[in-house]
Order: sequence, then C-alpha cells, then structure tokens
Amino acid sequence: MKANKNTARAAGLIYLVVIITGMFSLAYVPQKLIDWNNSRVTFNNITASPSLFRLGIYSSVVCYVAFTFLPLVLYKLLKTVKESHARAMVILALLSVPLSFNNLQHKYAALTLTGKTSFLQNISIEDVQTQIMFSLDQYNDGILLATVFWGLWLFPFGLLVYRSGFMPKILGVLLMLGCVGYLINFTGNTLLDNYSKIGIGKIMGMLPAIAEIGTCSWLLFYGFNIKRNGA
Repeated sequence: MKANKNTARAAGLIYLVVIITGMFSLAYVPQKLIDWNNSRVTFNNITASPSLFRLGIYSSVVCYVAFTFLPLVLYKLLKTVKESHARAMVILALLSVPLSFNNLQHKYAALTLTGKTSFLQNISIEDVQTQIMFSLDQYNDGILLATVFWGLWLFPFGLLVYRSGFMPKILGVLLMLGCVGYLINFTGNTLLDNYSKIGIGKIMGMLPAIAEIGTCSWLLFYGFNIKRNGA
C-alpha cells in the first residue's frame, strides 16, 4: 500500500504544531507560573508575568484548533487501512475538542481575577488568591477529563498504524500503549487521593509523549524524505 506522501507530511506538520503548543501551554507555562501548593506565589507570578499567562491561553487555542484538523488529515491518510477504525479515531479525537475549549474559561477567569483591579476593589487579596487557585484547579480537573479522549483516540490510531504496511509497527504499538498510559493516569488520579505520590503517573505520562513525538517525527521525515527523492 502506497501512502499519500503530501498527506503524510501535512499530518506531520499539524502534529508538530499540536505538540509544540501543547508542551508550551501544559508544561512550560504552569512550571513557570503555578505553584499548586501556594496561592500567594501563584498570584504574584501571574501578575508579574501576565503576558506569559496570556500566551499560554493563546497557545492552547492554537493547539486545539490544530488538533481539530489533525485526525481529519490522518483519516485521509489511513482510511484505506480500515475505514471503521479511521472513523472511530476521528470521532474520539474530536470529542475532546469542545471539552478542551470549554475548559479554557477557567484560565480566563483566573486572568480576570489578576487583571481587573477595579472590579475586585472590595475583595481581599487573600480571597482573590484563593479564587485564582480554585479556577486553576478547576482547569486542571478539566484537563484530566479531556485526557480520557486524548487517550482513547490513540488506540484506533495505533491499530491503523500497526496494520498500515507503510508505517512502522512499533509506532502503532507505542500509540496503543499511549492510550493505556492516559487511561491509567485518569483512573489513578480520579480514584486515588495520593496517586501523584506513587510515581507511576510520570511513567504512564511518558508513554503517549514518546508515541506521539515518534509518530510526528516519522511523518515529517517520511514526507520530506519522499519529496527530496522526487517520488
């Protein structure tokens, strides 16, 4: 089976946008600004670097828009492998998009609490700090819910890659393991109060990261390599 080379390259480019903006908004910005155990420090960080916080929100929007198109392009690439699996991949991926967008309102709420001082002049600074952490905790819980679909779509995606004949089977296996990693972390964080202290969460979180970065890299290499060869 011969894959559409331009479609593979387009999927790789869109995937790259998703990965870069996702890492920036979900990892870099929170690491720089948010102390989950200290509302005062978090408030001071955000008020001192509002542009970074805003850029994190904007990056999330770009990520979710790109992710809306990603499964559609992958569907075009993989539908000939098994169309029912490709449809399931698209549906499960797109279900996460409205959840993710709606969840961003919690970050906008935190932004409002740090920026509109005239609106908050009758509220104590301690209450503002508490409300900001509540909004950010709500956002974090929303992300946890979205990971259900961030994981589920990887299983049919991985199955399609495994059976494709034109993509490495190991990537398919890794994508399906990525699904398992997301779902284990969701289950653990939901059912166990001390799950973050167990240590397995970081290992499970690495599975989808390795799978998706590896798949993105292969798609980019495949597309550009084929173009250079003039095939």
